[in-house]
This record gives sequence, C-alpha cells and structure tokens, in this order.
Amino acid sequence: MSFDAELDAKGLNCPLPILRAKKAIAALNPGQVLKIVATDPGSVKDFEAFCKQTGNELVSSAEAGGAFEFMIKKS
Repeated sequence: MSFDAELDAKGLNCPLPILRAKKAIAALNPGQVLKIVATDPGSVKDFEAFCKQTGNELVSSAEAGGAFEFMIKKS
C-alpha cells in the first residue's frame, strides 16, 4: 500500500509512539496515509484505540520480524 509519510517508532514505549503519530498525522491532509513502524507490543491496542478516539481510519495492522506496521488514513 502506498503512504504519504512514515514514522519510525521502533524502540519507543507507550505513550511515545501514539504521541509522535498524533503529531505526524496533524501535518497530513485529510485522506493521506501515515505508515508507522513500532516495536512495542502494546502499540497494537494503542493504535486501535487512538483511531477510534480520533476518527482516523486504521487501514491495516501487521507484524513482521518483531515489528508492528500500521497504516492510518487521516479523516
């Protein structure tokens, strides 16, 4: 999937991945997609809750090699 911006949140623990994602999404236009790569296992539930609270769309969530990848589309 294509994306407009990427955030490397590897090595960061809650709440830093969410806080940095919030800042990165704020810089995007509606409809643009932010790709986030994180290593905190708690980030899976955190990003699900973040999207519900903010109204942004969690397009995809996947794990590969101990890293979690999220695609969030700004509403």
